[in-house]
Amino acid sequence: MKKVDTDFSLQAVPQTHRKNFWHTLVVMLGLTFFSASMWSGGELGQGLSFTQFMLIVLAGNLILGIYTGALAYMASKTGLSTHLLARYAFGEKGSYISSFMLAFTQIGWFGVGTAMFAVPVQKVTGIDVHILIAIAGILMTCTAFFGMKAIVVIGFIAVPLISILGSTSVVKAIQSMGGMEELFGYEPTQSLGLAAALTICIGSFISAGTLTPDFTRFSRKKSSAVIATVIAFFIGNTLMFVFGAVGSIATGQADISEVMFMQNLMVPAIIVLGLNIWTTNDNALYASGLGLSNITKLPRKKMVIINGVAGTIAALWLYNHFVGFLNILGSTLPPIGAIILADFFILNRAHYKAFKEMTFKNINLIAIVAWIFGIVAAALLPGIPPINALIGSAIAHVAGTKAVEWVSRKQVTISQTEKVES
Repeated sequence: MKKVDTDFSLQAVPQTHRKNFWHTLVVMLGLTFFSASMWSGGELGQGLSFTQFMLIVLAGNLILGIYTGALAYMASKTGLSTHLLARYAFGEKGSYISSFMLAFTQIGWFGVGTAMFAVPVQKVTGIDVHILIAIAGILMTCTAFFGMKAIVVIGFIAVPLISILGSTSVVKAIQSMGGMEELFGYEPTQSLGLAAALTICIGSFISAGTLTPDFTRFSRKKSSAVIATVIAFFIGNTLMFVFGAVGSIATGQADISEVMFMQNLMVPAIIVLGLNIWTTNDNALYASGLGLSNITKLPRKKMVIINGVAGTIAALWLYNHFVGFLNILGSTLPPIGAIILADFFILNRAHYKAFKEMTFKNINLIAIVAWIFGIVAAALLPGIPPINALIGSAIAHVAGTKAVEWVSRKQVTISQTEKVES
């Protein structure tokens, strides 16, 4: 008897394997409860008043919630991962490009996250950082190997603990400042432009948000997928920013580990932030496995092991040298999601032919050009780069597809006319 691929790496998730709302919510909260968002919140806290900060974070996470919620709807309706959905817009081999970029970026962030845990632990314990990285990398790879079940278990443990620790840190920070009035009266010593602040907020998680379908495809109901995703990004990610910002305002430190050290919370912080990083790293490794599985046709579990080993070996180097490059790569990912959304909702009116019945193009050049256009729009147009990337790539894909269809119809009409005349 053939063993069922419970990952459904290369097919739609059947209804018999779909999960309820709470399963989806825990997975998505585990994705968004990430230490890097606290650091980003700390950066915003250093450059904005608290009122400005809240407005920026709510606006940015609302945009993220709409973007990821739309992707969640697609995933639940079709049962397909980001990489399989990309075949409709980019073509089968065209989707390999997006899968590689998404997977490569997630492997990089897995390495960064592993070192992000090991470095502060080394400072406190004195244990060799390479040993800590090896242990953390092996443990995180093991749980990612077992897939969604292990990710959910880690999420159930980590999400409440992170909420408790973050809330404790906020309370301590507010008390040290003298109360809520002092918090809302805070004025930053250095100014951060609102456009730049919104870019930090959206850009901090939009690349990972593009991988939303990898997790929400298991959702039994489309409404559950959308609601769970919007809660995770609009509420969960907002909490992460608030935890980072309030501590930063109170202590003058943007680094959340430094903040908690100053608050005498370092021991619980090591445990809880370790779980925090673990949940996001597992999601990153799981998603990277799906991406390379789309290219190689090898099982996700094998790709997870390979990716985990690669990310662990390179972790310290990635931590010291690669974050900037990964952020650049991150700007190339939002156009992929925007093109997938435009192709589904606008060009195909929210309906795709069943995956198993499809014969895909090898490469859809229109989508590739639209992707490049989105990257250029993010880099060169004034405004907010991630939003420019989303809007620019979506418009280019729709306009390009419609133009080619119009030309094709025109050629058919001319050909038929010539036949009649002859």
